[in-house]
Amino acid sequence: AMEAPLRRHRARCKGPAAPPWKETYRRRCMERLRSSRAKLLDRYRQAGDRECGPGALLVREVMEQEWQRLQEGLPGGPGEEALGQMLEEPDELAVLEEIQQELILQEQLVIEEYERSLQFDEECLNAMLDGLDASDKVICPVCRKNNLTVRNHSVFCQCGLYISTQDMTEEKLRALLEHTLTEHSHRCFHNPEFTVTSGMEEEASLLMSCPV
Repeated sequence: AMEAPLRRHRARCKGPAAPPWKETYRRRCMERLRSSRAKLLDRYRQAGDRECGPGALLVREVMEQEWQRLQEGLPGGPGEEALGQMLEEPDELAVLEEIQQELILQEQLVIEEYERSLQFDEECLNAMLDGLDASDKVICPVCRKNNLTVRNHSVFCQCGLYISTQDMTEEKLRALLEHTLTEHSHRCFHNPEFTVTSGMEEEASLLMSCPV
């Protein structure tokens, strides 16, 4: 019994009631929202703890920008009518609301994915910092498996990492790593990677880089 109204609803969307510009408009809105991911996350971060209702951080702007594009150049488009006038047409209004709901859902998915990656990074960072606190041992940031051996003039690991240092202690090294990781996590939500670089003349040094 559930299927009949669903089929009717689909037929209504695809039938003559769905205006010819609908698909173009929906596709362009979706594309613009996807390509504005960075802008969306910026807004989300700026909004901070001020609770924004579900979605709609960027949806209205995307819909308005794409609406202008549609008016400017699509044969069979909604013509010169402003978005406001369009909204008086019940069929058109239903189409726009449907597209808006899809966009809000898409926006929420992007935010949830971002939240998950933040949580994951925080857990990784905490695990790394807990590991650092647990003892004087420092986990090698390159292989992330073995403890580093810290001597006065060198730091090395079974994985092959070897760096010359001066007056180095576990405590100093741990403080350096903690500071660098914490700094990075304030600016970026991706996990940094550590590698050892060495030029022809230079001594090897530990380099932190970010995949982004």
